[in-house]
Amino acid sequence: MAPVCGVFGVWAPGEEVSKLTYFGLYSLQHRGQESAGIAVSNGRQILVYKDMGLVSQVFDETKLDSLQGHMAVGHARYSTTGASTWQNAQPTFRPSSVGSIALGHNGNIVNTHELRDLVDLLPSPADELEIQRSQGAISTNDTSLLTELLAHHPDTSVEDRAMELLPQIRGAYCLVWMDEDTLYAARDPHGIRPLVLGRLDTGWVVASEDAALATIGASVVREVEPGELLVINSDGLRSRKFAQPERKGCVFEYVYLARPDATIAGRGVHEARVEMGRQLAREFPVEADLVMPVPESGTPAATGYAEESGIPFGQGFVKNSYVGRTFIQPSQTLRQLGIRLKLNALEHMIRGRRIVVVDDSIVRGNTQRAQVRMLREAGALEVHVRISSPPVKWPCFYGIDFATRAELIANGLDVDEIASSIGADSLGYISLEGMVDATRQPMSALCTACFTGSYPVPLPDESQLGKHLLEVSLSAPTLGKALPVLNNP
Repeated sequence: MAPVCGVFGVWAPGEEVSKLTYFGLYSLQHRGQESAGIAVSNGRQILVYKDMGLVSQVFDETKLDSLQGHMAVGHARYSTTGASTWQNAQPTFRPSSVGSIALGHNGNIVNTHELRDLVDLLPSPADELEIQRSQGAISTNDTSLLTELLAHHPDTSVEDRAMELLPQIRGAYCLVWMDEDTLYAARDPHGIRPLVLGRLDTGWVVASEDAALATIGASVVREVEPGELLVINSDGLRSRKFAQPERKGCVFEYVYLARPDATIAGRGVHEARVEMGRQLAREFPVEADLVMPVPESGTPAATGYAEESGIPFGQGFVKNSYVGRTFIQPSQTLRQLGIRLKLNALEHMIRGRRIVVVDDSIVRGNTQRAQVRMLREAGALEVHVRISSPPVKWPCFYGIDFATRAELIANGLDVDEIASSIGADSLGYISLEGMVDATRQPMSALCTACFTGSYPVPLPDESQLGKHLLEVSLSAPTLGKALPVLNNP
């Protein structure tokens, strides 16, 4: 399963598509910081380069210059299923006797076992192009299964194969893939993760967020619709519907995941976050001297809280911009190490004052506990914590690596107990209705599963879910076949 990753695709003959993809991924870096990759086609062959690290660490001028072609697919990853390893980096690649597929995926698929069974049933013709590999190179994400299934189309086109396969995939997915001459993009029928279509003078672009289009000078055409397949090649752009849309966009995109300058379903993300802050002030007022954000995630909501309450806004924390998101780090140890690296308190802003500190969410509580302690040490008289989303009580199976239920602090404690646990004088979470109203989307069009436990896509048995689902069954024959090509030096 790919997670809240960044996907990007461009079809633009005559342009430096690898560099357009690099800059597109750079603007989507917030969606995944573990690995990055770009696949480019020149019409005859596909070349893939990917590695662990940030986009700027993986690619340089020389590598990008070596990726020549008219079409590209890019991906920035953080892992929810499958370890954070090179083998699980994307785009995945699958050659066959009838052409190759390179694919990037954002989302989480919940019927991985069924996909693996489908791969097991695929025939192995004698002329199948063999992939040279070692046992140590096995990939353990279901993106590889999708790539394998799409690449097997001996009696039909890739497009028709996709129309056959896409309705069988359950969960959250935005897929961007290509063969040698055509770019494809698809979004699940619920539209849980965002995907937008853009226009260049010389071609077309698809990306997880419209900010990536702005970065490369592309104009926004529209969102890719839930249940829609786009096909882009020298014949132009065509759209096909593979399922009826039942929109359930992830509300957490508005709360935290998307860039503030993104627009999702017609609503500006920054505007929504500011309104969440205003609503927080209406729902949980307090007498205080300073409203301060946890940068950068709490800044828009803190602005709204200050505007609505009339309490002055100020910066009480200094952030080290070169430390990645602690929430996205894949291990508890790294999260805890990252907390003190990330923020320092501004003592002259805090000492002797009653502080309202605004953040987007509380997951495990470790971050907030450390922040409150820092504010106390800096001389705060009172610390009142305000959160611009409701208590996170349920894990996400559609692309966010929150935690197990047992690790979620709100699952075992009520609000007063959480306030005591993190050391705050008071704690207020925005109401579910207040958060949803700020998005200007109807409740029925949003996925709120992490707050309510109401999952829009039915989940399989618990034994068939989990980050390392495919790694615990490496003996399965599927996993010997669903592999990326090891074409990095």
